[in-house]
Amino acid sequence: MISNKEGQRVPSVTFRTRRNDQWADVTSEQLFAGKTVIVFALPGAYTPTCSTTHLPRYNELAPTFSKLGVDEIVCLSVNDGFVMAEWQRHQDAPDVTFIPDGNGEFTEEMGMLVDKANLGFGKRSWRYSMLVKDGLIVKQFIEPEKDGDPFEVSDADTMLEYLAPAAKAPEPAVIFAKPGCPHCARAKAILEANGVAFEEVTLGKGVSFSTIRAVSGRGTAPQVFIGGRHIGGADELDAYFADSRKLAA
Repeated sequence: MISNKEGQRVPSVTFRTRRNDQWADVTSEQLFAGKTVIVFALPGAYTPTCSTTHLPRYNELAPTFSKLGVDEIVCLSVNDGFVMAEWQRHQDAPDVTFIPDGNGEFTEEMGMLVDKANLGFGKRSWRYSMLVKDGLIVKQFIEPEKDGDPFEVSDADTMLEYLAPAAKAPEPAVIFAKPGCPHCARAKAILEANGVAFEEVTLGKGVSFSTIRAVSGRGTAPQVFIGGRHIGGADELDAYFADSRKLAA
């Protein structure tokens, strides 16, 4: 049976990590002492749910968590340091700290080490998340014990709702831009000035003006989308935020 560890201290272990192609030992004390840390643990690097949903959303909400007093977001998996370092390079998640629990010591002491031999995985972590303050586990979200790989409560949005029920998660934004385009540079500056994290789709990397026309109905760059809504170019983006400020006043 998997047990909840709320009110207990995190296990004291040393993680063998890879930093700049060198071994770098990181202790539990270094990770947690004097800090507020979110940990989300998952079955394995490169696995579908972990790579496409669990990890990206925590990285996406990192600025929001930071404003709520979270110092660090840790992704933990029972993988070796080489695998986790390579996965970190593969993922676009600069706001998440990747920690390998290669021997499963931390995971076992947390009571989260499970047998996934039927998948050829051996011993791995059950999926969970937790909020840790100065080494003390304040809140833990553990996925229900059922077949498969449930992903219902350890997600970033559940953690955000716990930390700040009234907080509004930022809407995803994407900009279609052309290298060297001054209007594109202006649009990106507007997004940054308004604290909007965005993904940039660059023309020339398998993306053409035909692509922009297909998704926006326009054949010019930039084209910005926020929360699934087509905003338009730099002028329309500027007007969008001006209107938002008027509504908030």
